[in-house]
Amino acid sequence: MKNNNPPALGQKENAKHGEVFFPVQKYITRLAADYPVITTHWHDEAELTLITKGSCTYQIDLLEYEAKEGDIIFIPPLLLHSISIRDCDEFYSETYVFHINFLGGNNTDICSSRYLTPLINHEFAMPYLIAPKHPAYSSLCKCFMRITKLYSRQEFGYELALKAFLLQAIFLLLQYSEKNADFGVNTSSDKLKNVLDYIEVHYAESIQVAELAGLCYFSEYHFMRFFKKHMNMTCVQYINNVRLEKSVEQFERGNTSILDVSLSVGFHNLSYFHRAFKKRYHMTPLSFIKSLE
Repeated sequence: MKNNNPPALGQKENAKHGEVFFPVQKYITRLAADYPVITTHWHDEAELTLITKGSCTYQIDLLEYEAKEGDIIFIPPLLLHSISIRDCDEFYSETYVFHINFLGGNNTDICSSRYLTPLINHEFAMPYLIAPKHPAYSSLCKCFMRITKLYSRQEFGYELALKAFLLQAIFLLLQYSEKNADFGVNTSSDKLKNVLDYIEVHYAESIQVAELAGLCYFSEYHFMRFFKKHMNMTCVQYINNVRLEKSVEQFERGNTSILDVSLSVGFHNLSYFHRAFKKRYHMTPLSFIKSLE
């Protein structure tokens, strides 16, 4: 089984989780002093997580939740979320990322129309943090253990049982859900997603704070405070991080011209690109290219 960490950048993931006909993937996440944060991101799939060691702060839909060993986390599709550790040396969690369509979210039956589609659309306010004192915890924990066993052994027909237990997990959580009063409202989370999407598309161009503030209908001052509050970094830092990640992708694809890569990702000052790259990756671009070789 692979040990996989979600991407380090806050943006919509384009990675595939599982296969087309079996969109379920297990991840073991480790956070420590050398990798203390998984920054804000989101994806089309839902997540079901068991914290197996340590404690952390989850930010889900821009709200913070303190979680510790034994807690279960459920994150519906398309919700912004991040993880960070503060007062523990090492953190581990086991996560199953799965597409709601695998459970029948794209069907035309009553299960899809009454429960799964509203779940995707966030019409329900679901419990995100399920601690041992929660009335659904015991049943949900047993469900999680069965999912782990099925995924590990992969006996003939295990996909059927896995689907059944994922549906059971959602059933258990729905018993403690409420109608979402913010359904259909353009929330702060939606505004932040719009900004991150815009940066993902236009990172190679000159991006002005005024443009991003305009997407949220904020003043520049309000926008900069808003962005730093929810992303734990300035807007300029985030844009530079995106550009650096894109430069790494190009180096990994075989482009060895540092100047060309620098210009193509939006760094028009080569010495600044060198400094930013070394600060983030603790090596120069040339050293990184040689390490790939």
